[in-house]
Amino acid sequence: MPQMSKVELYAAIRRDHRGGMSMRELERKHGVTWRTVRKALDSSWPEPRKKLPPRATTLDPYKAVIDEILRADLDAPRKQRHTVTRIFHRLVEEHGADVSYGVVRYYVAGRRPEILVESGKAPLEAFVPQTHLPGHEAEVDIDAATIHTLASCEWIKKSQPLCLIGDSCTGKSHMLIALGTEAAIKGYRVRYTLATKLVNELVEAADEKQLNKTIALYGRVDLLCIDELGYMELDRRGTELLFQVLTEREEKNSVAIASNESFGGWTKTFTDPRLCAAIVDRLTFNDTIIETGTDSYRLASTRARARAEDPAKAG
Repeated sequence: MPQMSKVELYAAIRRDHRGGMSMRELERKHGVTWRTVRKALDSSWPEPRKKLPPRATTLDPYKAVIDEILRADLDAPRKQRHTVTRIFHRLVEEHGADVSYGVVRYYVAGRRPEILVESGKAPLEAFVPQTHLPGHEAEVDIDAATIHTLASCEWIKKSQPLCLIGDSCTGKSHMLIALGTEAAIKGYRVRYTLATKLVNELVEAADEKQLNKTIALYGRVDLLCIDELGYMELDRRGTELLFQVLTEREEKNSVAIASNESFGGWTKTFTDPRLCAAIVDRLTFNDTIIETGTDSYRLASTRARARAEDPAKAG
């Protein structure tokens, strides 16, 4: 049996504790100490490892020189800026440094963006971190450990699918886009599309005899996010083309879908029962299914604002 990660261990301990197991029983079952059980019950997310103090290196006497070069490069024309190789040769020839090229490259790679930030010339942050607790502002309290596990992108690495099922305005698209964004930040190739838009693109490609090229294009990305699956009925041709895309990606790359219909209601979208069953099979093999509920977050927010603005009327 593969060893669990710390996040999975904490989730298992919390799950068993909700099932009625005592602290001592949890210690024995999971082979951990009382302190670990206590930490798992207090927080679903393990504490980050403490960073070790940096070790002294042969590059330390020359770091100020490198920083000065990198700062000067900020105002230099693009073709006159220093490469790592040029910085390395300057250290050796001008300062007699006895350092390896790899050490210089590692330091420059980490220091260059820091100097850019210090100078105030770095680009603005594209993404704002979420500050509230998972599920705190939503109508469905999805287990924090599940969210953190998905955000680690291990399921993408293993080419596993993900299905987000729930009614309209329950956070499916928000979660789908957030997980896709996290995957892109981690370096995965991600593509987001609406189900109807994808089918229309495939139909046009088939008419222009570019279908194989388009399917291959969608097959290459590490994560394909398909939103609003189930809102509109697809004809047999559209269903067949979508099936080809899913078959191309099966067990090679991940697919994440958001749907307002449970799997039993997909026959309304895919009118051919045989193709519908085949699509469900491909999207549910080794997958993670998250149900976001039925209560509209937007409706709840509107009612909350109304109560805050006019308590007497709301009462």
